[in-house]
Amino acid sequence: MALADTSGTVLVVGAGISGIACARRLRDAGVPVRVVDRGHRLGGRMGARTVDTVVGRHVVDTGASYLTVRDDGFRAVVDDWHGRGLARPWTDTFHLSDGTRLVGTKVGPVRWAGRDGLRGLVEDLAAGLDVVHPHDVVDVVPEPDGVRVDGQRYRAAVLAVPDPQARDLLPAEHADALLGEGTWDWRPSVAVYAAWTERWWPDLDGVFVEGSAVLDWVADDGRRRGDDAPVLVAHTTGVLAARCLDDPPSAVQPVLDELGRVLGRVAPVPEPEWARAHRWSLASPSRSRPAPPFALDAAGVVGVCGDAWGDRSRVEAAWLSGHRLGDELAERLAA
Repeated sequence: MALADTSGTVLVVGAGISGIACARRLRDAGVPVRVVDRGHRLGGRMGARTVDTVVGRHVVDTGASYLTVRDDGFRAVVDDWHGRGLARPWTDTFHLSDGTRLVGTKVGPVRWAGRDGLRGLVEDLAAGLDVVHPHDVVDVVPEPDGVRVDGQRYRAAVLAVPDPQARDLLPAEHADALLGEGTWDWRPSVAVYAAWTERWWPDLDGVFVEGSAVLDWVADDGRRRGDDAPVLVAHTTGVLAARCLDDPPSAVQPVLDELGRVLGRVAPVPEPEWARAHRWSLASPSRSRPAPPFALDAAGVVGVCGDAWGDRSRVEAAWLSGHRLGDELAERLAA
């Protein structure tokens, strides 16, 4: 991916919503920017899979389940997606389970879903950007007036990846200065998604689960997408995920067994048409940083952003982190 001269270009590592938001802000300010990502598709942990169901082809959100909106800047982005039919308001009410039955509902902010999955929203935001993938970055070495990434010189680098991955790319002292000394724990998860010939569960959109050693959250993906496909997506606890990371399919049967209990079903859960698993080794940070919403070294050559840089790990927090880091870099580079 070497370019003739990238000394004036900002390199963004990571094509999740945080990295793409940062790159979009830089491009809009006239700053040359390139995005690289190790994945075959954009979106990061806003992941999705396209599957066959009894209602036809269906996009399943296997990563982040929804987005919410509080910030006016992000609201403008979501309103634009909504106006173009890419995003839809899903629900403001989820059920609660104590691990053995449904025990009520909880009303919160409107949760938004994507027509083509949340990944589709990231891909839309990336339209027109210079994005290279799949591409692995190995080494990020800060210099007084720039940075070398795998030996290639750039004006600055943005690491829009989870903290453990950012730490692996940087010299230890620089990583400690940006991220803090020591480790920053991230929880794993396995998303098990399955389809049936008909909907056997109660009328609901999603379920927050407490008291289960297996499940944290269950989403009705047909309700989320709006096509009523009989598809559930269940996210495991970190404890179960840690046992299954080397063999994600081994989580499928424990999850199917637990679904009936969590949803209060007395009879056995019907056999699904198919059931699959996706591993998220770094699904979410165990802690968050309320402020500032990003890290940038004193020389302005290496920045870090993502959903850990906010009051809670949310899609909106990831967008804000990247967008505001892009603001800061654009201001510095224009000076």
